[in-house]
Amino acid sequence: MKDYDELLKYYELHETIGTGGFAKVKLACHILTGEMVAIKIMDKNTLGSDLPRIKTEIEALKNLRHQHICQLYHVLETANKIFMVLEYCPGGELFDYIISQDRLSEEETRVVFRQIVSAVAYVHSQGYAHRDLKPENLLFDEYHKLKLIDFGLCAKPKADVWSMGILLYVLMCGFLPFDDDNVMALYKKIMRGKYDVPKWLSPSSILLLQQMLQVDPKKRISMKNLLNHPWIMQDYNYPVEWQSKNPFIHLDDDCVTELSVHHRNNRQTMEDLISLWQYDHLTATYLLLLAKKARGKPVRLRLSSFSCGQASATPFTDIKFTKYWTESNGVESKSLTPALCRTPANKLKNKENVYTPKSAVKNEEYFMFPEPKTPVNKNQHKREILTTPNRYTTPSKARNQCLKETPIKIPVNSTGTDKLMTGVISPERRCRSVELDLNQAHMEETPKRKGAKVFGSLERGLDKVITVLTRSKRKGSARDGPRRLKLHYNVTTTRLVNPDQLLNEIMSVLPKKHVDFVQKGYTLKCQTQSDFGKVTMQFELEVCQLQKPDVVGIRRQRLKGDAWVYKRLVEDILSSCKV
Repeated sequence: MKDYDELLKYYELHETIGTGGFAKVKLACHILTGEMVAIKIMDKNTLGSDLPRIKTEIEALKNLRHQHICQLYHVLETANKIFMVLEYCPGGELFDYIISQDRLSEEETRVVFRQIVSAVAYVHSQGYAHRDLKPENLLFDEYHKLKLIDFGLCAKPKADVWSMGILLYVLMCGFLPFDDDNVMALYKKIMRGKYDVPKWLSPSSILLLQQMLQVDPKKRISMKNLLNHPWIMQDYNYPVEWQSKNPFIHLDDDCVTELSVHHRNNRQTMEDLISLWQYDHLTATYLLLLAKKARGKPVRLRLSSFSCGQASATPFTDIKFTKYWTESNGVESKSLTPALCRTPANKLKNKENVYTPKSAVKNEEYFMFPEPKTPVNKNQHKREILTTPNRYTTPSKARNQCLKETPIKIPVNSTGTDKLMTGVISPERRCRSVELDLNQAHMEETPKRKGAKVFGSLERGLDKVITVLTRSKRKGSARDGPRRLKLHYNVTTTRLVNPDQLLNEIMSVLPKKHVDFVQKGYTLKCQTQSDFGKVTMQFELEVCQLQKPDVVGIRRQRLKGDAWVYKRLVEDILSSCKV
């Protein structure tokens, strides 16, 4: 528990939003700014040979700052843990978007691919190569802009162009150019460089793929020539802008001033401290203030005594979530922008990554990302983000659980004996979602749960206490029906209108596909294992009610495992269900 003491001074932990072979990622709130972040948590005792990879990722991210790279804010290391505080990207993986659309149009692909090229060109300019470019390592932020993640395999320097060619193919085709269950057969296909060319690909895109997927590195197109390739330039007429828009050298005056006032230091002292870029709490606070300013939010810090939940009633907060609405004026966009609005060309400062449909737009107008709007209601605690083709809400139920502070009784271990004391569960404690570890699920009802080990570890202890004490309430909410969600690209619609029937249908299919699962309300936490008992895949399937139209759907989310194996498995499960 001591490993978390320092972290909890600065952040409120919420639910787990991802897991990996040696790490898990939790959603969290930075207390001083109220900004949401993702915290990658790694146990040093289980890292083993992966420890150098983590060190590599940390050192690379400390030296990289770019609009299309997931920002590192803070690194904490204790005797047993490493915590990496990172930019939160609520839009999900590029992979999920691709499979939801089957494939992207050439125009959509160009919008996405220019962002990928921008990020990788910048990485190369800093003397690195990513070496693990794939759709799972590209996330969408709240504005549906791409962010490159996972620099654990980066090195100095090797080519990424071939991997980018694979990405380009996947974007336009929806499947891999080289694929085989047999590793040796797959290797031979790659070495031959032979792949299918679907009939829908244009001649210019076929030519670019040929130049990028050249087996001989000497014949492969260079990154320099990729920046202004005719296919890349189409609809833009200017090369990819790869330079960083957030360089280290310049400090923002408003952010420095706010930190100076908060810490009661003069400006020069504060500038000197920030410029050390220690990736400590000061670095995190500065960068998160900068992110707030970029979204049009006030550059203000809260009093440290306020939590994210408590601060919502104080003048120090702007945690309320705003709405973004479609203003496309009847034009159907095929771009990946979250919303569309018209703006005169002379007001458009940055046209990068903006798709301009030639047939729909006059010469004097472009389509661009809208500026953030101010909150329309001070009691509004949801933010609706418009994606293509649908909207989704972030960052989940955690916020709604933060609004009230209710005295309840909690068991406290005191000098080896259990005493029941009346206490107050603070909002940040209740904010944490109730998690169910598949490996611990069978322990829920055992007598040991009532003993001195009721808290387990800090990560799940308080949650499980609340789970035990509010078990009947949770069951009641499950009977009330599934969650109502907005249609999103990781939600599959069904012809069934009865959520219980759909849930039972899925549960009957899972054992046939050799999938273990634990039911939690209308959510099924699923996993597969190898013949030796090793967990190879973890994912969630949730039956949900869609608001418009009023139909039942299935939300799917990959937590661990190979993305393409997951894709095939989930497609197999859903096709086997009578949905």
